[in-house]
Amino acid sequence: MLESSSTQLPGKVYLVGAGPGDPGLLTLRAQQCLAHADVVLYDYLVNVRILRHAPPNAELVCSGGHGRHNKWPQPKINQRMIDEALAGKCVVRLKSGDPIIFGRAAEEFDALIANQIPFEVIPGITAALAAGSYAGLPLTHRDSASSVAFVTGHQQVNNPTPLDYQALAQFPGTLVFYMGVTTAKTWSSELIRHGLPADTSVALVRRCSWPDQQTIRCRLDEVAERVTPYQKFPPPAIAVVGPIADMGESLNWFQNRPLFGQTILVTRPEHQADAFADELEAAGAEVLLQPAIRIDPPDDWSKVDQAIQQLEIYDWIVFSSANGVRSFLDRLWQSGRDIRQLQHVQLAAIGPATAAALEAFHLRADLVPNKFEAETLAQQLAIDNHTAQSFLLIRASRGREVLAETLSANGHWVTQVVVYRSTDVEAPDAEILERLRNDSINWVTVTSSAIARSLVHMFGPELKRTKLASISPITSATLRELGYAPHAEASEYTMPGVIEAIRKT
Repeated sequence: MLESSSTQLPGKVYLVGAGPGDPGLLTLRAQQCLAHADVVLYDYLVNVRILRHAPPNAELVCSGGHGRHNKWPQPKINQRMIDEALAGKCVVRLKSGDPIIFGRAAEEFDALIANQIPFEVIPGITAALAAGSYAGLPLTHRDSASSVAFVTGHQQVNNPTPLDYQALAQFPGTLVFYMGVTTAKTWSSELIRHGLPADTSVALVRRCSWPDQQTIRCRLDEVAERVTPYQKFPPPAIAVVGPIADMGESLNWFQNRPLFGQTILVTRPEHQADAFADELEAAGAEVLLQPAIRIDPPDDWSKVDQAIQQLEIYDWIVFSSANGVRSFLDRLWQSGRDIRQLQHVQLAAIGPATAAALEAFHLRADLVPNKFEAETLAQQLAIDNHTAQSFLLIRASRGREVLAETLSANGHWVTQVVVYRSTDVEAPDAEILERLRNDSINWVTVTSSAIARSLVHMFGPELKRTKLASISPITSATLRELGYAPHAEASEYTMPGVIEAIRKT
């Protein structure tokens, strides 16, 4: 007998730990769950970059958090999970840190079990473990800390099992207090009152693994002064109490990275931003994304298709960007041909990123200039080819004419085809503009003349509130023409070159 169409089987709830903040600390299992979610119910402390793992059509719901007017009470969270699951949806309850470490997971378990809703728990990296690694605090040590205890600094009113400060003061290891900023005066004074020496070392770690992580080292009797009022050191924060908290700053590799504390705006097209952003984050920066230009297919493929049909007439194909490589070779494939059509032709790339794009198609560049600019590429092509040859230049809808003019002036035949359109993004993201106005962006990266012009159009005088990092003298010249002199210029005209220029400034 068939089930009635009105019968709705329950969905499933995944209680997922998002980790302390760094999106790279998300587990593979957590990523898998997010990829199948219909609804993601997340805490405000979760890094929103993690939400990118959810499907585009997933409903993303923030349950609020500390100090927020829209903070949801736990019963409301429980009911939302139940309602969505009973509607047959896959629900990811995304919790900061680990679900079962001071995450009120037990109440959620009870609610799901009472409603016969299947669930799964995916652990995450809890703040104490992250602080140990990211703030240089080995929570256990063979000489001074053979054990570690996780302690809440904020108990429920009239809790039937209040904290035993006598036992905690005598604990033979490391104490880690969660949610203890607003109650710092209470737990620190109680530990001292019950016998823990006032000069016991404490490390206070705020926003662990985030680009603005803060660490304060002090004595136990100084804790309350350091965090009161709580606006001095607002949550989320934990306190690590014990001898290991006194270990040297040299262990704090995370905050010792060269770009730590710098906020950098990456302005490359969206599909090209991630690799650059990853390099900046690895150096310690907080990275914001605001594409300045958009890459689209050309309005008309006819000239490109004509060139593809007669590739045998060209001696060289010259690529001036990675976008050009991908667009042209994708069109070659779509035309019913493949890279075997290029067996007789030589390939030139303007720089290592463009050469790397060719390598992704299993093609090697025959020429990459020693200086990554159009002038040098044009000169080397002209010098190396004394007899007249035929060149196919793969280009964007806008750009300089240096390559074509130099080659033509040296007696070569030149055909140019536009394989992609570069268009300006008209308006910035409101949050990015607000941060620029608040002077909370240290650097804006400018990696082409087109991006320079678009940024000036988008931000105008607000762009003078930050520092500009240029990829090359050509880009720098464009910025100066527009009235915005760069503060740093790459000596090697690559993304790593831009990063190095920022580091040296």
